[in-house]
Amino acid sequence: MRRRIPWRKRLLVRLLFTSVLIALCSVAATAWLAVTTTTSALEEEQGQDLAADNRILAELSGYAADHPDWSGVQHTVRALAAKTGRRIALTTADRTLIADSASHDTPLPPRPAAAVDPLHTDTYTEFGAQLSGIDPRAVGPFRLTGPEREKLDAVAKREQECFDHLGVRSTVQHTPSGRPHVVMDEARDAPLYLQVKCGDAFGESTAETRDVLDSPTATETKALDALTDLARPCLRARDMDLGGSLSLTYDTTGRDPVSGGFLVTKKGVERKTDQTAKNCVLNARRTQLEPYVAPGAELFLGIGDQTAPRFDMSPANKARIVGAAGLVLAVTVAVTAVVAMRLVRPLRALTAAAQQPPELHVRAPVRTRDETGLLAEAFNDLTERRERLEEQRKAMVSDIAHELRSPLTNIRGWLEVTRDGLVDPDPALLGSLHEEALVLQRIIDDLQDLAAADAGTLRVHREPVRAADLVDQAAAAHRVAADAAGVTLLTDTDGTAWLDADPVRMRQALGNLVSNAIRHTPADGTVTLAARHDGDDVVLTVIDTGPGISADDLPHVFERFWRAEKSRSRRTGGSGLGLPIVRHLLAAHDGTAEAHSEPGKGAEFTLRLPAAPAPADVS
Repeated sequence: MRRRIPWRKRLLVRLLFTSVLIALCSVAATAWLAVTTTTSALEEEQGQDLAADNRILAELSGYAADHPDWSGVQHTVRALAAKTGRRIALTTADRTLIADSASHDTPLPPRPAAAVDPLHTDTYTEFGAQLSGIDPRAVGPFRLTGPEREKLDAVAKREQECFDHLGVRSTVQHTPSGRPHVVMDEARDAPLYLQVKCGDAFGESTAETRDVLDSPTATETKALDALTDLARPCLRARDMDLGGSLSLTYDTTGRDPVSGGFLVTKKGVERKTDQTAKNCVLNARRTQLEPYVAPGAELFLGIGDQTAPRFDMSPANKARIVGAAGLVLAVTVAVTAVVAMRLVRPLRALTAAAQQPPELHVRAPVRTRDETGLLAEAFNDLTERRERLEEQRKAMVSDIAHELRSPLTNIRGWLEVTRDGLVDPDPALLGSLHEEALVLQRIIDDLQDLAAADAGTLRVHREPVRAADLVDQAAAAHRVAADAAGVTLLTDTDGTAWLDADPVRMRQALGNLVSNAIRHTPADGTVTLAARHDGDDVVLTVIDTGPGISADDLPHVFERFWRAEKSRSRRTGGSGLGLPIVRHLLAAHDGTAEAHSEPGKGAEFTLRLPAAPAPADVS
């Protein structure tokens, strides 16, 4: 009986589990690396894109703040696109194209990325733009003339030299309008004693010296007066004009004019501008700057025309991938090596046992309970069967020699005495010699059939055969022998059973069984031949009332030259080839032969073959 292997011990399950474990580790490591690397790269790229987008918007806003229209922006757009690798396009509010870094037939992205309007911006990071919404570079009429810049630059230069002489490092910075101011590196504002000393160095009073840099120039005064006139209607509407005494002052520290404006009365009382007043001033400021800046435009950004990857993996990311892959590979090799060693160890033992000389019959050790353990047990069983086959082969050679020697000895002896004139060749002698020749012929025919069966060349010529006819023919052929032995020969058949078989070979198989049954059935015994349907099969049985076969001998009845009684002669025990021939004949017909017996109750031999339909011409 075949032993079942527990699932956890099955080699297939273990290999599948190992493969799944390795695959899961590989997938997990790959997924983690992919997510980590991609996320980091995307975050880096998004940060770079956002910085580039802000830089593009700031530069285009600066262009608009410094130009009254967009007529010359194409060169700037192309330069920015080449620098950032992005496609840049500017259109009016109604999508009329102003400038585009790509070809004109390339469609625009579905939505604009931002609006470029220096009078309404929240993307420029300078302090003044954040407060006012106006790009600080949009100075318009506040831009100083050349002579005014030269004069202020000279004053700022002398002040810077004075600070440097006193040991205070400073720099001269310019506002978008061209106004310079001195910025000290050590402090936000210059101490008063330094300002006094530097004023004395100029040969002027401190107030007069600072007044040159802090007071509006003629250009700024004119622009400031125009701004005051533009803001006055809004302030009057909100009752903030104070009887027409309002005026605006200009902050020269470099901040936006709006955020540095104050409301001043004639009495010289100053108060900080509230939010309502600031809104009026902002609106007036935008009105004043409109002729000096380019009109608002829509900014479209794309991925550009570059075909190279947006980013390359850094050496650190490559090192992480290589390291993780190496770790996974090392784990895979280690796990596979452990499993392989455990699997190969019993196989090596089997190989070593199989390579031993046949006469040693070495058994392989069994240490596992999986498929390799069963293989080792099967190998050991095969070794035992090989031992038995070797013994059977030796016994078969001896039996063949014995079976052939006996009739040949008889024939030789009678021929020699006849040749010497001791016995006359009468009919009885010739009949005895003929019988011995028939014995030799049957043995040789049986051996020839077995050899053909072993070589796979046993020929059968199939045709529709009624099972009852086979039984009747076999009974008729052996009825004389049965009567001579005092055995009753009976038949029990089903006339509807048909076979697709070779009738000669099937009569040979039944004849071997019947002759064997008659030989082992005592006088007054019975041998019964039967044929019946059993599902899709036809069953032929030969049952005798002889002494039966012991349980130890029953598994060997179909082996060659086997006899239950080793000392039995051929006259009573047969040659031992009849039952092996029956088994091979049934195998050639896709059938089986079985034996059942209990000591003292006779034996039953069963032949099972596939049933065939009756021929059409048989009613």
